[in-house]
Amino acid sequence: MIKLLKTAYRNLKKRWKLLISVNWIKTIRFNFKKFPYSVAKKLPIIFYGKVKFTSISGEVVIEGPIKRGMIGFGQRFERMSKAQGIAEISINGKLVFKNNAHFGKDVLLHVDKGAYCEFGYMACLGSSVKLICTDKVVLGDWAGIGYESQIIDTNSHPMMDTSTGEYYPMSGPISIGNYNSFSNRISIMPNTKTPDHCVVASNSLCNKDYTSLGNYILLGGIPAKLIKDNYARDWEGEKEDLLRFKIIKW
Repeated sequence: MIKLLKTAYRNLKKRWKLLISVNWIKTIRFNFKKFPYSVAKKLPIIFYGKVKFTSISGEVVIEGPIKRGMIGFGQRFERMSKAQGIAEISINGKLVFKNNAHFGKDVLLHVDKGAYCEFGYMACLGSSVKLICTDKVVLGDWAGIGYESQIIDTNSHPMMDTSTGEYYPMSGPISIGNYNSFSNRISIMPNTKTPDHCVVASNSLCNKDYTSLGNYILLGGIPAKLIKDNYARDWEGEKEDLLRFKIIKW
């Protein structure tokens, strides 16, 4: 009997901590502004902690089966549990979720007007990641971007060849393959394209198409280059834990 009471208390405490961690005002506002009532009432996107909505005038689409909390923004799934409270969202273009997706603490997500940003199943941005999409950014299924990294598909400023006067393209699409594991503090720049089952080492700079190198590779360096073939994260061995840990049960 005592054991049952202790278990019930622990479950109740866990449930209470979850409820008070949600930013209910921003969660309700976002869902009911972006989705029809039949979808919004299920609260598929939940915001945890402080977040600033700079703009949410763009389009948000969820293509998977709608479930409460299937997309979590501000989740605390990393070792560092304290947030700085600087998370920010600016959606003026189109943002598509194929199914569950997860965002850590203090993430900046910006999608320009006319731009397209897509998250595959179980795609994830770690804490303090900055994603700036002015053209097109696509993250495949199980693509994980480590903390303090940045995904930016634009140079932000016009750059020119001083000998010819010609301007370089200001932006270029980014495509991250399925089962990609990016470590921390990585810069993913315009025209980056990675194959499936790719691992990228910490503090690297990705800025070109790496798909010709094949799958199951390790990239690293500034700029990133092939370090090792036949290299892979054991996704199958981790999947059960990741699904249990990152998908919050409501």
